[in-house]
Amino acid sequence: MSLDQLRKFLKVMQDDESLKSEVLSSSTADDVALIALKRGYEFSGDDLLRFSGQRVGQVTVQKNDVPGEYN
Repeated sequence: MSLDQLRKFLKVMQDDESLKSEVLSSSTADDVALIALKRGYEFSGDDLLRFSGQRVGQVTVQKNDVPGEYN
């Protein structure tokens, strides 16, 4: 069910520029999941990461590998 929610969210996001901007400025997959939850879509950041490489409409989910901080 959560993957259906994720697909629905991505379809809405492709037509909503403000939502797209908010998602693209997010730091983590969990942040994106929280944005979606506020709009009534329920999936986890892990669901989003597992969806990496897949396409829904005009949106392709892509995991960004960002190295951690070093002290």
